[in-house]
Amino acid sequence: WREAGLYVVVQVIGAVLGVIAAHLMFATPIVELSQHVRTGGAQWWSEFVATFGLLAVIISTSRSNHETTPVAVAAYITAAYWFTASTSFANPAVTLARTLTDTFAGIRPVDSLGFIVMQIMGAVAAVLVFRWFYSAGKTKAS
Repeated sequence: WREAGLYVVVQVIGAVLGVIAAHLMFATPIVELSQHVRTGGAQWWSEFVATFGLLAVIISTSRSNHETTPVAVAAYITAAYWFTASTSFANPAVTLARTLTDTFAGIRPVDSLGFIVMQIMGAVAAVLVFRWFYSAGKTKAS
């Protein structure tokens, strides 16, 4: 928990720097607030599903075959882009960064709160489910 705050700050900084780097590559304004509308129940539910799935992949692979975690995460994010209505932001830092681009990837700042709330709920649900799942496995193995 002592490192969690720093981790959040570094993730947000990295995400914002990623937006700036992409804008410099494509000669667009370095920072511009998005006007891309993304809101509503389907979009928010998609973020819950995307985040739950991302945490499921991370938790599962890190416990069973941690060497595969980076590849599994990349594959999951690629797939989730296509199978969710929201295009799978699945991370509050990414959501905040995407408010700073008016490209197809953007999200209006006013729409970001619903995404972030559902991402947090999806993450909490995944942690609870997989904590139960792995503790139940230990009980049966004992």
